[in-house]
Amino acid sequence: MNYDKDAIFNALGDSTRRRMLDELSERKEQTLYELTIRLITNHNLSISRQAIAKHLSVLEEAGLVNSKRMGKYRVIKFNNEPLKNLLEGWIE
Repeated sequence: MNYDKDAIFNALGDSTRRRMLDELSERKEQTLYELTIRLITNHNLSISRQAIAKHLSVLEEAGLVNSKRMGKYRVIKFNNEPLKNLLEGWIE
C-alpha cells in the first residue's frame, strides 16, 4: 500500500504525536482515555482528550494509527507499516 509521505512527515513533525506513537508502540492497543493518562503521567504533558483526539486524526490520516469503536470506547492501535516504507528508495 502506498502511503502519503508528506502526511507521514507532517505527523512525525510534532513532538506530542511522536510521544503518542512511543506510547502506542509499547502497548499496541489503548483507549483514548488510557493514552491520555499515559501521556500525562509518563511525559508530564498537560493535554486534554480533545487535543489528543485532534493529534490522533493527523496520525490516522497518515496511516500511523487505526482506531475503532468498541462499545463506548475508542480503541487506538499503532500501525508501523507506513514507517517501514517511508525511506524506501533512499536507503537500500
